[in-house]
Amino acid sequence: DPYPTFKRLREQKPIFYSRIFGAQFVTRYDDCLEILRSPAVSADRRETSLFPAVRWLNRNEPEFLTLFDRNLLMLEGPDHRRLRGLISKAFTPRRILALRPHLEEIAEDLLDKATPGGTMELISDFAYPFPLVAIAELLGVPREDHARFREWTSGLVQILDPLQGEDGAEPMRRATRELFAYFRPLLAARRAEPRDDLISAMIHSEDETGPLDEDDLLSLCTLVLAAGHETTANLIGNSIMALLRNPEQRKRLAEDPGLLPTAVDEFLRFDSPIQFTDRAVAEDFELGGHHFKKGAFVGILLASANRDADQFANPDQLDVGRTPNPHLALSHGSHFCLGAQLARMETEIALGALLRRFPDFKGLPEQVQWRRSSLLRGPTAVPLQL
Repeated sequence: DPYPTFKRLREQKPIFYSRIFGAQFVTRYDDCLEILRSPAVSADRRETSLFPAVRWLNRNEPEFLTLFDRNLLMLEGPDHRRLRGLISKAFTPRRILALRPHLEEIAEDLLDKATPGGTMELISDFAYPFPLVAIAELLGVPREDHARFREWTSGLVQILDPLQGEDGAEPMRRATRELFAYFRPLLAARRAEPRDDLISAMIHSEDETGPLDEDDLLSLCTLVLAAGHETTANLIGNSIMALLRNPEQRKRLAEDPGLLPTAVDEFLRFDSPIQFTDRAVAEDFELGGHHFKKGAFVGILLASANRDADQFANPDQLDVGRTPNPHLALSHGSHFCLGAQLARMETEIALGALLRRFPDFKGLPEQVQWRRSSLLRGPTAVPLQL
């Protein structure tokens, strides 16, 4: 439970230096929001002191270096605006909303398969496969290949959190090589014969400078798969854990499913699946009496900001009807989560189906273990009695 520590930091040391990350971290809501808005910081971390070492260590990994240099999480300015604008043309609200009936069928099918004996392991049976199938089908990945993607994403997610891997960087490198090798012929096939899927839409999306090039497409497909699956799986797991620990809020939500949209935002705030993000300091600036030097990193503790009592009334209490709810779980500004609408919709569908079909499900939240990560927050397994 990191939240008591975050509270102490907000009260006693709201800006602190982490030796492990080599960065100053901000913990209060107003400071986090100011950093996310500030022109003095940049998502482009490629010119900081750490990244020449990363490039050298991966000098024989061209696929990884392509993903490293050309993904949306690392780009800023005109490059970022162009790439985000092009994918936004493909990743439209209409396309996502059109998926809803099919996603509801997928959720029902997974619950049918997972419950022959009245029990279910939430994460492996439901929370992971549901968004994985959803993002794979949105991209246009053939159904027979869905199972291969679980292993790839578990390796690829180390890009978001390098400290969580127990086997070094090789799983991340291998996943990148194999995904690029998988997507290259799929991109060629969609160029020759477009379909109604995200890959086809990205291939044929262009602006005044032309269409996306092969490296950008490969990086986007790989990033969308990893980010669109892993974080939503954690959000579903965190949401169920919150409901198990807060039976009165669970009862309220079960009796009024119309609260699902506000509930999902509250789950994002209450136990954020991405605990923090970081930025490179692009120019010297001062904040709260602390000096941030150009070329350094600054960490933004989103999960701490989302429990700040100066912004949220009773921040440590779950309130599925909380409005307004200006949480930072999906970031803010130009790097606001591109898949926010899809993640919210998937979580609404997953929770709604589970509460409707198994309103009396039980679990033992105090026995649940959490994943080995300081950045990605989610339970590793949640056994449920249905």
